[in-house]
Amino acid sequence: MNKTFNYCRRATVSVPVGNIPLGSEWPVRVQSMTNTPTDDIAASAAQCQRIAFAGADYVRLTAQGVKQAQSIGEMTQVLRAQDCDIPVIADIHFNPNAALAAAAVCEGVRINPGNFVDPARTFKQLDYTDEEYQAELGRIREALLPFIAVCREHHTAVRLGVNHGSLSDRIMSRYGNTAAGMVESVMEFLRVFVQEGFMDVVISMKASNVVVMVEAVRRLVDAMDREDMHFPLHLGVTEAGFGEDGRIKSAVGIGALMAEGLGDTIRVSLSEEPELEIPVARKLVDYIASRKGHETIEGEFAEGYDPLCPVRRETVTVDDRIGGNRPPVVIASYRPDELDQAEIQPDFYYSADGLIDGMHQFLVPLDRWSGERNVYPLLTLGEWDRCSSAKQRFLQLPATTPVHRLEFLKGRSDTILVITPVGVNIPGEQQALTHALDRAGIKCPVIIRNTYIDSSKEWLQVKAGADMGAVLLNCRADGIWLEAPNSHSNVDVVNYAFAILQAARQRMSKTEFISCPGCGRTMFDLQTTVKSVQQATAHLSHLKIGVMGCIVNGPGEMADADYGYVGAAAGRISLYKGKECVEMNIPEEQAIDRLIELIKKHGDWREP
Repeated sequence: MNKTFNYCRRATVSVPVGNIPLGSEWPVRVQSMTNTPTDDIAASAAQCQRIAFAGADYVRLTAQGVKQAQSIGEMTQVLRAQDCDIPVIADIHFNPNAALAAAAVCEGVRINPGNFVDPARTFKQLDYTDEEYQAELGRIREALLPFIAVCREHHTAVRLGVNHGSLSDRIMSRYGNTAAGMVESVMEFLRVFVQEGFMDVVISMKASNVVVMVEAVRRLVDAMDREDMHFPLHLGVTEAGFGEDGRIKSAVGIGALMAEGLGDTIRVSLSEEPELEIPVARKLVDYIASRKGHETIEGEFAEGYDPLCPVRRETVTVDDRIGGNRPPVVIASYRPDELDQAEIQPDFYYSADGLIDGMHQFLVPLDRWSGERNVYPLLTLGEWDRCSSAKQRFLQLPATTPVHRLEFLKGRSDTILVITPVGVNIPGEQQALTHALDRAGIKCPVIIRNTYIDSSKEWLQVKAGADMGAVLLNCRADGIWLEAPNSHSNVDVVNYAFAILQAARQRMSKTEFISCPGCGRTMFDLQTTVKSVQQATAHLSHLKIGVMGCIVNGPGEMADADYGYVGAAAGRISLYKGKECVEMNIPEEQAIDRLIELIKKHGDWREP
């Protein structure tokens, strides 16, 4: 059974985390992380209570040092006295002593292979002989043995959490800042745990770039399978951002992997209060799980397809606009009283009643088509022979259409296929048909058309992001058509479609903000700052801008950004151009103006 087309949870070992185990025999667990100072025990306990009340299975707190690890232990006692038994996990960077202290008082400890033994990365190229590299691996083993012993003694679970932004210079020098480097970073650690017979381990591979995150998780599973390892996975898109963009970006990345049966616990990282992450994560878990037991979707991959790192499906280009190497298009159903208000206009409108304005590209049903310029017929398979005069046409097909009925499309360069779902596993069906097309030698571009009846914006963002994101990340579509007839605003629906394309890195239409969710390390009011930076720079659609609360992951995760705004100390900000820190310790009240000056200095500023 092809797991890209059919939903089935990956089999893993079971890992106890306090009183709530995780793994494939258990439901997918949901978690969040506090953003209060860890030493503020009362505030942290209160926030943990809110996170637990929102429905989280686990809660995580940062521990910069031994003192904070001890504070987590004290805070946990406060929670237990308040009859809150949510398992508590400590988050460690750079400090093995803090990890040892936390392992004695917490149900779980997260360590980062990028900085648990290796020093903070400096983005310098290092050269090792094979013997020197093996010596480094021995150093890792010696550092891990005391930690494993404490975890074993206290029945403490471990998460090996790799971040794309915090790979060590040692790993980057040999593997580059790549998904393959992320995999090797964690496998070095994982082999030590296996050799020591300690199996209460969960693994995460996170990045702010959804494409990198998805590739890293897939490559990790492949690497573990080859070494007969079956550890559970924690999924998340780090620094996903704020509002609808953060929700959609998380749904695209996490949803694509969950659709393949991967993931045993998830976190939706938003630059908002942490308890607001839980309903989003629950929706995503419930939506993907609703596919369980669906009717089997038959199919196999097209020849040459690489499921670990897909490349875009080869198609003809129709009218120099759709298919080939053109950016994916957006189609929207037409509501003339709304859509002209949209800041981002779709490439095509669909008008069911044939009402057009002459200013846009339109699709209309065959019985409303009269050959006008820039108006194209949308046909069913049964209508094909009635439309021989159209120079460009859209052919709508159910995803279950047998490919032998489409043999007449071989060699055609005037037809765009619009694939609509039939069953509950929407991306599985749509991808199966595109592979069948490829195997049959049919190179028509494909638009995926999904309709959701939800009136809830959050449900719509989650469902559409997960379904369309899976198809786009596997490079199987040349455009998307999102419909939500019960939505309060079709302008929002169009914006969601463009946000999905941007999250999948298929088409950039607005400024991309890479912002962390905040934690006890954050040096400023994150939510207010993110909004202020957005207000100042939201018109710079050609740029990616990072807003990071501290330097732990900030510079690394912003390696993908053009500019960065990073908390350096209380009330102080450092500014980055790419990976380079160009201004340090600016007073916070001056930082946004200085960011604008920096953008202007490098010629990237455009007036609103």
